[in-house]
Amino acid sequence: MKTAAEIVAESRKVQRPTSLEFIAEIFDDFIELHGDRAFADDKAVVGGIASLKGMPVTVIGVQKGHTVAENVERRFGAPNPDGYRKTIRLMKQAEKFNRPVITFINTMGAYPGVGAEERGQGEAIARCLFETAGLKVPVISVFIGEGGSGGALALAAGDKVWMLQYGMYAVLSPEGFASILWRDPTRSGEAADLMKLTAKDLLANGVIEKIIPEPEEGLENNLKFTTDILREELYDELTNLCAKTTEELLEERYERFRKFGEFNN
Repeated sequence: MKTAAEIVAESRKVQRPTSLEFIAEIFDDFIELHGDRAFADDKAVVGGIASLKGMPVTVIGVQKGHTVAENVERRFGAPNPDGYRKTIRLMKQAEKFNRPVITFINTMGAYPGVGAEERGQGEAIARCLFETAGLKVPVISVFIGEGGSGGALALAAGDKVWMLQYGMYAVLSPEGFASILWRDPTRSGEAADLMKLTAKDLLANGVIEKIIPEPEEGLENNLKFTTDILREELYDELTNLCAKTTEELLEERYERFRKFGEFNN
């Protein structure tokens, strides 16, 4: 069994399959759409329309790369405000045409650059959460790797939130946690244990509803093992969610996230 620190390292591996690789394996007829219709096309966020076993869907993912050049182009999967506004645009388009939404999350967090702050990074994240909360079509969010801070939360407000076996999700990095608590980032392994950021911990605490297994030989060596499972799980869950009325869908989504506020109080 992997330790929390080992799972963090696994979730960050540069060889770990990206959102576009998951999309290529799971969906048919994917057409990527670009731009936020306001400023730019953020390459850290990809999205478009596709078919899931014949079901029209909108799919959105945070995109990392496998090489230095790819990661520089994608800012290592750290979205700008333009990426979150692209997400909103695609979700609202999905609502207009009654398509369910699937998001894939793999990010250390939102991009912290000066330009991002000047263009309203915090507002873009908040708006993404606000719009998702009232979206009148089903939303399933899947953590396929690293999930960090509000940059990940912006795409994780779905009706169902799932995680791959060696994914992670936390309010900040273990290194940041250790730096704040002990002023010693080298204690990140200890911090990872305390933060309860693994899929097993998150399932036990009700933050996610499902863990998607990964192959023993590593996800990068046998992506099909996981995508075959995920394809069937997504189709079955979306079929169930699509059978609900809009009122039921919105009420259950509200109650899902409301419970976290009650827990903290």
